[in-house]
Amino acid sequence: MPVPGSVAPGGHPRHRTRRFPHAPHTPHTPLALVGALCAALLLLLAVPGTAGADEGGAPEDHPDFGSAYLGSTVLEHEGGNTSYVPPTDIDPLATVEGVDVSSHQGNVAWSTLWNSGVKFAYVKATEGTGYQNPYFTQQYNGSYDIGMIRGAYHFALPNSSSGAAQATYFATHGGGWSADGKTLPGVVDLEYNPYGSTCYGLSQSAMVDWIRDFSDTYRAHTGRDVVIYTTTDWWTQCTGNNASFGNTNPLWIARYASTPGTLPAGWSFHTFWQYTSTGPTVGDHNLFNGAYDRLQALANG
Repeated sequence: MPVPGSVAPGGHPRHRTRRFPHAPHTPHTPLALVGALCAALLLLLAVPGTAGADEGGAPEDHPDFGSAYLGSTVLEHEGGNTSYVPPTDIDPLATVEGVDVSSHQGNVAWSTLWNSGVKFAYVKATEGTGYQNPYFTQQYNGSYDIGMIRGAYHFALPNSSSGAAQATYFATHGGGWSADGKTLPGVVDLEYNPYGSTCYGLSQSAMVDWIRDFSDTYRAHTGRDVVIYTTTDWWTQCTGNNASFGNTNPLWIARYASTPGTLPAGWSFHTFWQYTSTGPTVGDHNLFNGAYDRLQALANG
């Protein structure tokens, strides 16, 4: 187990104007006004972040920005169980039930979840470098206060800014780690782009570089290796099924079926499995692949 348990236009060519007697060319002639308007338009188009998500611009101006959550694109792209079907072919003594939540759940009834057997929780903290979950405090502290082992996750937007920028934003806005025995390492959510093209307009090699940049930076901030949440199909399509993270980063696999299925290259086993998006109390339910003491070990680092 990997760990137990952010051009302006240049100068414009001179306009060729006809010279008329007694009509000197001034900046207030129509041609000059047209030129000024064109320059202003080009400058506006060059402002970072105004390009569409498919062209590599940040989606902060998208009407749905911030609404993505762990697994928000999985059913649409991969299908799976649409009703709550707990896995049956598992050893309950070798797994731990958990949930993941975001702003969509609002204030969570943590006591209800605790009494139902849920012992860990992951809470959305950030997205890109411009969104923070407004319910983060209630969710992150509430799960902890009820007794759960908790952690935070970041919804990655690899076309919006560098991996280092997003890892820093995450680590300093709720995604940090403390050696208190109750805090899990952070998670980077890598799944289908909810605002544009599947792989965020990045090549497979560029995506791998982005993920490594995020991972290295998160470790520099926290001392922990970030958990990678993904699906095998997305990982294969967008990284070329890169196998270089399996020895360092724990895997959180998403598959709404009776088994986790085939894992991405490099991982021989999963650490977490998101097995449904329609569970009781809150939608997304997960299993930790190990006994409770191994979950504690992961929290302890």
